[in-house]
Amino acid sequence: MTLRTGHIGLNVTDLDRSLAFYRDVLGFGVLGEGKEGDDGERRYAFLGSLSGDGRPVVTLWQQARGAYDAGLAGLHHLALEVDSVEQAREYEAALLACGATFAYEGVVAHREGAASGGIFFHDPDGTRLEIFAADGAEEAPAPNASAPTCGFF
Repeated sequence: MTLRTGHIGLNVTDLDRSLAFYRDVLGFGVLGEGKEGDDGERRYAFLGSLSGDGRPVVTLWQQARGAYDAGLAGLHHLALEVDSVEQAREYEAALLACGATFAYEGVVAHREGAASGGIFFHDPDGTRLEIFAADGAEEAPAPNASAPTCGFF
């Protein structure tokens, strides 16, 4: 028996704002939306590829009372893979245009001498995200000499 990641669930403070980010900037399709209770305060959305198998990749749950806190136990970061460093740079341009905050400037390597690397940024609630490619970042700088780049951003 082998476990596979089914989807990642993220608590968000404002579903509309997060939907705009994950749908319009990162390109996820909305597979479904709903709400719990008569007041509609607890809303959710299932996101994935509209042309894929219809399975959610990310679910957004409007139930957080505050921004992401790296000092609490739970999700460290969400890493999304693309086919090339050039694709990561395309996402970087879209993220810069929408005002996203970045941990590092431009594409960085996962560690000294690594072929893999990408961009490291935050969603509207401060959740740490990474878009990386498995190779093509050989010439990119490595922000941390002794630890993986994604470890402490």
